[in-house]
Amino acid sequence: MRNILLIALFLFSLALGAADRPNVVWIVSEDNSKHWLRLYEEGGAPMPRIEKLAEEGLVFQNAFSNAPVCSVARSTLISGSYAPRIGAQYHRRSALAPMPDGMRMFPHYLREAGYYTTNNSKTDYNLNDKGMWDESSGNATYRNRKSGQPFFHVQNFGATHEGQLHFSKESMENDRTITDPDSITVFPYHPNTQTFRYTYARYQDYHRTVDAEMGAFLDALKVDGVAEDTIVFYYGDHGGVLPRGKGYAYESGLSVPLVVYAPEKWRHLLPEKAGTRVEGFVSFIDFGPTVLNLAGVSVPGVMDGVPFLGKGVSSKDLASRDEAFGYADRFDEKYDLVRTLRKGKFKYMRNYQPFNFDGLFNEYRYRMLAYKDWKAQFDAGELNAAQRQFFESRPAESLYDIELDPHEVNDLAGDPQYASVLKNLRQRLTEKVKGLPDLSFLPEPVMLRDAMDNPVAFGQENKKRIAKLIDTADLSLQSFKKAKKGIGKALASDDPVVRYWGLIVCSSFGQEASSFTKTAKSIASNDADNLVRVRAAEFLGLIGAQDPQKVIYAALRNSKTEVEANLILNTTTLLLDGKSGYEFNLNPEMFPAKWRESPRGNVNRRLNYFQGKFE
Repeated sequence: MRNILLIALFLFSLALGAADRPNVVWIVSEDNSKHWLRLYEEGGAPMPRIEKLAEEGLVFQNAFSNAPVCSVARSTLISGSYAPRIGAQYHRRSALAPMPDGMRMFPHYLREAGYYTTNNSKTDYNLNDKGMWDESSGNATYRNRKSGQPFFHVQNFGATHEGQLHFSKESMENDRTITDPDSITVFPYHPNTQTFRYTYARYQDYHRTVDAEMGAFLDALKVDGVAEDTIVFYYGDHGGVLPRGKGYAYESGLSVPLVVYAPEKWRHLLPEKAGTRVEGFVSFIDFGPTVLNLAGVSVPGVMDGVPFLGKGVSSKDLASRDEAFGYADRFDEKYDLVRTLRKGKFKYMRNYQPFNFDGLFNEYRYRMLAYKDWKAQFDAGELNAAQRQFFESRPAESLYDIELDPHEVNDLAGDPQYASVLKNLRQRLTEKVKGLPDLSFLPEPVMLRDAMDNPVAFGQENKKRIAKLIDTADLSLQSFKKAKKGIGKALASDDPVVRYWGLIVCSSFGQEASSFTKTAKSIASNDADNLVRVRAAEFLGLIGAQDPQKVIYAALRNSKTEVEANLILNTTTLLLDGKSGYEFNLNPEMFPAKWRESPRGNVNRRLNYFQGKFE
């Protein structure tokens, strides 16, 4: 009966024709936050075709990728859901997460309603689903639809992708840019060097390239006779790739350009007149529900996002939206756990492992000369406080006024004048991560082992447990005197993940927590859990109380999965690259051959680094 109804719905949809429902097209540029476009920022890259689209459409001043890296951002887009709630938060995936019960990737619902759905060509989802695309490849096109059939099409453009900036010193010396490097003003957290100015200039040139490519695609819509029935979204798939952008939960990693254009026939579906700059906040969780709403398709209640265009969305509704949630977790081999909350002009950032500094070595990042240049400047002691921060431990929480400080270099968390703002945003973010609940409070190997059959159901069944993990992590927001009793209880817990977080809190306090040295030594030697022993060794190593090497070598040999070994190697890299400066002689033979032979494998990347094979 369901199949008969679907066929009837499909035939009815075709009878309506494309003229009765809009086509929707996404043109997507890779790896560029709004800070790089002249449309948003003085001195940004000129993009005349996008600027023309903006004159006739809406420019969103506050559009956000919920994650600062591709696979997690795209998983959020395609599902309309927060990645840490559904098990899709790690880049790149160690395993595909199943779709939540009762939900499909949103183009599936468009297909059910009679739309022709095409994607050219990137997917990079961390989720397992099929049947959402009629075509998905480098040749996918809306032109293959049936006569009169409306379409949803995604066209990806890679000219601004990070890999384009993996050029050599010889290339920098010999390849001139259209943009004059001497005209560049670098961001305040970057050193003002020739390498950075040239990299900025080259990156801006790539924006010109991608603008021309997108312009040619828009011209093709006109030639094909579909432009007057097509709503066009232009956006960047997450933040820009200069250091501290892509992969990091600063505005440079999360704040994306977004322009939406509707032809005259469909302009009534936009809640503001053409040429308006919209201040209301929208996030990637909202994009799928918005397309469904534009197409007249009901939004599944299990999605987290809310439409920002189409029927039922007023100018007042849009203006009232002032909040965005962001997340950063593992990025290739480099681990972190950061959550952010934008509320109006204020940005709250929660670093759950503040000792795990931003600039920790990450092989793909450090192929870029600008990363190497920045690290060399730091090692030489030539940076100011704002520029050094990338390579230093962070506070557990930070607060920024984005209107006054768009590059997040002036932390207001310790300013009594902002105490009430800090408290409010801290509480709101804590409620958010508990409410999801956020599965990243389980170490990735534990999540993969215990939760991946049904991450959403597991989260709901373990909501109280995850809330306890979050409360344990938040002991680092108290004074050590107040937190001490709670830390002691955590270290004595029967739950190994509570002990795990208790030790992370000890590392967050550093020397202040030295009274737990004896307990940590006992845990490092005797705890039944491999990862808990490593976190104890990490704490002891960071405060100089005990050489961590013996414990870590044993834990690496005992690792049951590559993911577990990679998490331990993150600690090893931190202890090598941080102030403690421990040396590690890693024998590759301690790892199974398949872990160390995969060129893109995370264990292999770490081994190459420790063996000096990365140049």
